[in-house]
Amino acid sequence: MQFEKLSNGVSIPMLGFGTYEIKKSEVAAAIQGALDAGYRHFDCAHIYGNEAEVGQAFKDSGIKREDLFITSKVWNADQGYDKTLAAFEQTLKDLQLDYLDLYLIHWPNEDNFQLSLDTWKALETLYDQGKVKSIGVSNFSEKQLNEVFAMAKVKPMVNQIERHPYKTQQELAAFDTKNGIVNEGYSPIGHGHLILEDATINKIAKVHGKTPAQVVLRWQVDTGFVIFPKSSNIDHVKANFDIFDFNLSDEEIKAINGLDQDKHLNY
Repeated sequence: MQFEKLSNGVSIPMLGFGTYEIKKSEVAAAIQGALDAGYRHFDCAHIYGNEAEVGQAFKDSGIKREDLFITSKVWNADQGYDKTLAAFEQTLKDLQLDYLDLYLIHWPNEDNFQLSLDTWKALETLYDQGKVKSIGVSNFSEKQLNEVFAMAKVKPMVNQIERHPYKTQQELAAFDTKNGIVNEGYSPIGHGHLILEDATINKIAKVHGKTPAQVVLRWQVDTGFVIFPKSSNIDHVKANFDIFDFNLSDEEIKAINGLDQDKHLNY
């Protein structure tokens, strides 16, 4: 495993396991399979509707809490100072935890951004209270981040954004890095069906004796992105973890960067 250091010194595993769209009936097996494969970083959210099942799976696993890195997110309907604090407590209850490692604003409120700023104040309160080890945002633009910077006592430590070879987000990623924000990428292989058939990626995969998915995930890590692919296929879960025994060359990274189409594939 490789780790990235957040601005406050907290270490975050660069490869995690996503819990989006895992059916409640499949959560226990999925989480245990991921743990058995070596994952210790899990990306959760209230809106995924399965945090109670995820929390029970953590409890049943017997893995020590300090060995896990667990993220959750506050949903749009819960934005605002008081509502965010209440939503956080519900997430802790559902996950059966005393604290989170990372708590994010899931989306900026486009209609009333002040609500998102009030939500950020709530995250700062939770951080000051030690209920969360680090705080950040998701899907925030450079303009929205600057608005947070203008009022924040604690700057966001993470920005989680859609990121795959057809949407490389290089300008936003550079802005985040310049401001001490770690980039996280969701949909890291862009749902696979298009990207995994790409000729450039397949050519690189053959050179390294890896699958196209492993090459894309390695590209994410080599370019500084924390990622959390999700799969219900245990063989894919294990394969996704097997990306730390090779590196891509600068030329290969440049070739994958060149596939950018600013194409939104998250659906």
